Amino acid sequence: METEIVLMKDVQGLGAQGDIRRVSLGYARNFLFPRALAAPATPRAIKALEIEKKKKEAEARRALEKIRRDAEALSKASCTIPMQAGEDGKLFGAVTAQHVAEALEKAGFAVEKRQVELPEPLKELGVFSVTIRLHPEVASVVKVWVVEK
Repeated sequence: METEIVLMKDVQGLGAQGDIRRVSLGYARNFLFPRALAAPATPRAIKALEIEKKKKEAEARRALEKIRRDAEALSKASCTIPMQAGEDGKLFGAVTAQHVAEALEKAGFAVEKRQVELPEPLKELGVFSVTIRLHPEVASVVKVWVVEK
């Protein structure tokens, strides 16, 4: 015996939130319903899910706009990292994503080292453009000054 359900959350192997599926009655009653993963496919449940989906979309849009504003402010920023260097301008060590993240944090920007896209560590003095990926759709370029200590 089967019943029609609407998924309230993503269920691996069954579908994504909002999908309407036909499953066995026992699976629905014993697994999906008690865990609030699904509800019977009634017009009321479908409408409630649509309202919830609209709320999440609006929240995601607001969050993305905030990230874009942060990226714009970050693109105007620069940071200075003092390092020990030899006479030829080569560093004793290297500037890594961790160094850039710490320097930006001191400048007032909350950036994690995994957001810093540095193809390879910086090993000489100079000015470098470093990409900071704040969101999969939003990136910002920051000037990093590596100066002698």
